[in-house]
Amino acid sequence: MSENTKEIIDKLSPIERKVLPFIDLPYKEMIEKSNLDSTSVLRALKFLEAKKILKLKVSKSKIIDLGTNGIYYKKHGLPERKILSLLEKSNNLEIEEAKKNSALSDNEFRVSLGVLKNKALIDLKNGKLFLSAKKEELTKKSLEEVFLDNLPLVEAKMSDEQKYAFSNLLKRKEIIEIREESSVEAELTDFGRKIKNEKIKEEDLIEELTPEVIKNWKKNKEFRKYDLNSNAPKIYGGRKHFVNDIIEETRKIWIELGFKEMDGPKVDSSFWIFDSLFTPQDHPAREMQDTFFLKDMEGEISDSSLLNSVRKAHETGVSKGKGWNYTWDQEIAQKMVLRTHTTGLSARKIHELKDENQKGKYFAIGRVFRNETIDSSHLFEFNQTEGIIMDENANFQSLLGYLKIFLEKMGFKKIRFRPHFFPYTEPSVEADIFNDEKNKWVEILGAGILRPEVVIPLYGKFIPVLAWGLGLDRLIKEKFHIKDIREIYTNDLGFLRKREVLK
Repeated sequence: MSENTKEIIDKLSPIERKVLPFIDLPYKEMIEKSNLDSTSVLRALKFLEAKKILKLKVSKSKIIDLGTNGIYYKKHGLPERKILSLLEKSNNLEIEEAKKNSALSDNEFRVSLGVLKNKALIDLKNGKLFLSAKKEELTKKSLEEVFLDNLPLVEAKMSDEQKYAFSNLLKRKEIIEIREESSVEAELTDFGRKIKNEKIKEEDLIEELTPEVIKNWKKNKEFRKYDLNSNAPKIYGGRKHFVNDIIEETRKIWIELGFKEMDGPKVDSSFWIFDSLFTPQDHPAREMQDTFFLKDMEGEISDSSLLNSVRKAHETGVSKGKGWNYTWDQEIAQKMVLRTHTTGLSARKIHELKDENQKGKYFAIGRVFRNETIDSSHLFEFNQTEGIIMDENANFQSLLGYLKIFLEKMGFKKIRFRPHFFPYTEPSVEADIFNDEKNKWVEILGAGILRPEVVIPLYGKFIPVLAWGLGLDRLIKEKFHIKDIREIYTNDLGFLRKREVLK
């Protein structure tokens, strides 16, 4: 035995040693003879290939097999066979009578008639069925029946007749199924034949040093050598879902910037979600196409002073505003909805601070709901974060500064701000981040200074309140370069394992 051959043999793992004697056998026989499962055998073959002992060829083929209905039909016959059996006994049947006596479902009966008509085996006239086939045609099995009897089949090896029967059955529900099957072929190299011819014991080397090995030590035992060139399997430890990571990172950033967290109900009245934020009651955002309204539920507003202040802001205006010039309806305000944003929490917090004339910085993170059509950019349920800063000295420059710091801490370097319009802020702004892959700017959040019509009814007087809100799912989409927002919740294990870790 050469020194190189001995070195390779000394590096063989237990599973390689078990598989090597059966390399010349088909893959399924390797599994049986080695007493290993298929995964272990495949792993052993790949290890042996890395050592240049063999060449591995893995191919995939499509296997055609019986589906749920196919298993039943193979045993009891295809639905059309039942109709033919009825017509053999009576060559003149009412369609309804044939349907009843065949005991087929509406769909099975309808499909069967179509199959038999296309094969010119029956005629349909005046609501009756007539047999147009010869008796020898009836006793002969159809191509589809023969096809089912011969399953499973390899798709690439089917005859023309089998392909025709396959295409017919494929149109019908769950008669056949297609699965992908891998086949493995191993061919020994010249070096591999030398290795295989050597006498190799399965358990002559020690894999690891354990208390049992030390206790039962034998002088003639040796350790298996490490193969430093072998590809070790990747180990993925448990980790948080990246959505939870982003939520925690968002919370951490706001707290670091001196904010306190606020929380509130996911189901709230239209008063807090819309009216308190000076959104007119005929605004499109309040319509059914954008909002989930809850049937037979109403929210009570017990603070009559607040109610009247909000009414006044809408109807005639406050401060120097003119309002929306319409009659505000309390019943509309009391309708319960799934919150469309978390800004209702800000409204509640501003009113809560009124009694003690307090100020401060607050943020919220939570689920919101929109009656949206799901596509690559929209979900009907998603995460949102928002915040407010209440201070006499707060200004628009401060707002832009906080937003810029937050987005930079989230890893975005190219940021721009654009003027915009929102019903409850003035001035208003939108922030964009630059997507290098798409080479374009992407809208990420909206912000502004709350209007007097929002602040005065809630707080009793005007004080600058900086406010913003952004969809975290859209931020996640950009941060992790996800093209379709729906992929965030598909739980792709490959992506979950490989995605970057937040630092």
